[in-house]
Amino acid sequence: MDTHNQENQELSEMDKMMHEDRPEPSGGVLAFIGELIKITLIALAIIVPVRYFLIKPFYVNGASMEPTYYNREYLIIDELSYRFNPPERGEVVVFRYPLDESQFFIKRIIGLPGERIVVRDGAVTVYRETFPDGAALSEPYLADGTVTAGEADVTLGDGEYFVMGDNRSASLDSRRFGPLPLRDIIGRAWLRGWPFDRLGVLESYQFSF
Repeated sequence: MDTHNQENQELSEMDKMMHEDRPEPSGGVLAFIGELIKITLIALAIIVPVRYFLIKPFYVNGASMEPTYYNREYLIIDELSYRFNPPERGEVVVFRYPLDESQFFIKRIIGLPGERIVVRDGAVTVYRETFPDGAALSEPYLADGTVTAGEADVTLGDGEYFVMGDNRSASLDSRRFGPLPLRDIIGRAWLRGWPFDRLGVLESYQFSF
């Protein structure tokens, strides 16, 4: 009798142990869903501000920036820098087309506020206080043999920039639509993400004025 009771007690304890080790189905699913929601919210809290306030993806559409950027290349645009520092000569910017703000253009900054930019005889000349007689702009990013066609003579006001495409023969730019207001500039081209064989931070240039 004692042996029988002992066996029943052992079996009862084993059942209890097996029951304790078995997870509750409903609790496990709810915990998983809760963790998933938590991870999703954290990811959104990080990604959304970055996506809408710091950087933005952009596809190059067209040939106006060749050979620097080609059609369908994927760029990351830095939207933060210009909140603290103004655009500089030589930087490539994405902006809303001043004559139709539903369109986005990508060009290079050639002239800065307060300067007079003259395009004539295939050359770009910059006039400013330190160069009252004008200085020809040396542009190392252009392909060999590039000629800047057309004519323009523009004096830039406060917050205005003169922009042109690197492919001067296939670019709608400030030679046609005039100065670009700072308010229309979205950001600076910062990183090329595609194609992979051209991936990298975009090159910057130094000018003597």
